[in-house]
Formats: sequence, C-alpha cells, structure tokens
Amino acid sequence: MKLKQYHILLLFISLLFAFNSYAQSNSIKGYKIKGEEVIFVFNVNDYPNIKNNGDTVDDVFVSGEFNNWAKDQWPMTKVNDSTYQLKKSLSHFTSDFDWEFKFIVNSEHWAEPSSDFENIADAKTEDGRRLMVYNLKLYSAFATDYGNISFKLKDHKDAKKVILSGTFNRWDESGFKMKQTDDGWKVTLQLRPDIYQYKFIVDGNWIEDPQNPSKVENEHQGFNSVIDVQKNVKFQLCDFEDAQTVILSADFNNWTEQEFEMTKVNGCWIYNQRLSGGKYHYKFIVDGNWITDPANTVKEYDDKGNINSVCMVK
Repeated sequence: MKLKQYHILLLFISLLFAFNSYAQSNSIKGYKIKGEEVIFVFNVNDYPNIKNNGDTVDDVFVSGEFNNWAKDQWPMTKVNDSTYQLKKSLSHFTSDFDWEFKFIVNSEHWAEPSSDFENIADAKTEDGRRLMVYNLKLYSAFATDYGNISFKLKDHKDAKKVILSGTFNRWDESGFKMKQTDDGWKVTLQLRPDIYQYKFIVDGNWIEDPQNPSKVENEHQGFNSVIDVQKNVKFQLCDFEDAQTVILSADFNNWTEQEFEMTKVNGCWIYNQRLSGGKYHYKFIVDGNWITDPANTVKEYDDKGNINSVCMVK
C-alpha cells in the first residue's frame, strides 16, 4: 500500500471512530445509570439557549416528575467549567418505566434540549395542552451487555427484525431490538426487581417465549410470558451473640417459625433471600422470642394488629 493511500485509510478510520463517538454521546442526554445509581449530567454546551444567553452558570438543579418538579431540592455538583453532576440512588424512583425532567440554571432558566435528542418528550400542561417545548426523559429499563437479565429467542434465523416488548417499556414496539446469535436472537436488559410480562415481535408478529412456561392470559385472548426479576436481600441481626437459634420469619415465607434459620457470622446473624420488588413484613425469632429489627426504624401494623419491620425491595 502506498504511503498516501495509507494516510487516507488512517484518516477514514479516525473519522469513522469520531462519528461513532459523536453519535453515541449525542443521543441519550442528561443522565446515565451505573449499578444502583442514576448520574444526572448537565453540560452547558448541549443547551444553546443557555450558552447563547451569555450568563455565567452559578448553579444547576435537577427538576422532574420524580421530585414534583421542585426547583431547588436536587442541586448538582460542578465537575468542570461546563459540566455538573448529581448522583441519586435508584431507590429514589418508583417502578415506572420513564420520568420527564429538566435542568434549572441559575434558579430561573429551564435548560431546553434540542428536538434531535433521542430521549425527549413533548412538554404538556396538566390538561394535556402542548407547550411547544421539550423535556428530557429518564428510562429505568435499558439495554446493556452488562445487564442482569438476558432474553433469548431460539431459531427464527430468517427473521429480519426481532423486538422485545413488555411491561418494562410499556409495550413499546421499537425500543429493545434483539441481536442475532448463532442459535437465535438475544438482548440483555438492566431491570429492577419486579414481575414483568413480555413478548417477542418477530417481523411484526407477536409471540410468547416458547422456552418460558410461565405465562398469563392477556386481554387479546392470548398469553404473555412472565419473568420474575429478583434481588438478593441480606437480613442481619447483631448484638445477640449469646442466642442459640435465630429464625427469620416473614410474609414471604408464610411466617415460618423453623425453616429460615439464620447463620452467625462475625457476631451477627445473617440470612440471604432473593425477593421480587415490593414491600415485605418480617421479624426475628430469637430463642423463641419474636422481635422487630432493632436496626430498622420502618415498621407497620399488619391486619391483625401486630407490629412488623418493613423491607422495601426496589
């Protein structure tokens, strides 16, 4: 290969990588999800209406459906001259699939995203009237190779397009495109603990998951496949080192008094249990005596008037 051709090839490759990087960084805007955290990211260069105003940025807040559009509750931290960040636990959010939000600059300017962002929504009034502006959207379920749940559909090798759709994305027909593999199709999602219904859309045809026997009847005289996404929850009781036996009893194990015996580890009694998303009541039985969790301040009465500790799985 001649030197000139080699340089042209290098230039082409560089431009290709630059384009891919630009395309990836300029679609989903305003946040990223890492593990159990949502990281909100504001870059003044993404919002011409703020940048062109000529004002210096003194403070930035996150305001959205998740905090009742509060203007001064979620302050962001300045990372550099143009970027601000705010980290929030996923537990701050409900099980809804998406939320609309905006950034507030200097306590008065609503940062307005451009219409070419991938994650935007038409802003509307409470009675549904269009406001001619846009909000950013935060999605709790997203496709990633590092997700916790993989969906697989065997065969259908001649299909042109396969989509995964379910309650985790409000039955969207385009969001989660599956990738073809040697034996079928696959997509991996990051999903929070919950029970979800889903189907595959193969070239426009909706089908159940043939490999999953768990299903429920739907309103179209057909069936949806069901998946129960669970999370490991560690129950722990300390300061009872002299106890002979400690039992974890809860509504998720029918208040058993024998089966869920806890193990003593470094002076604390431990039991790990996988649970779906939701609220659970529990207690410890220490040598026959029922007690609430002394390390958990959240307690509720049950329908029989007993006070139980509360575990929220999100």
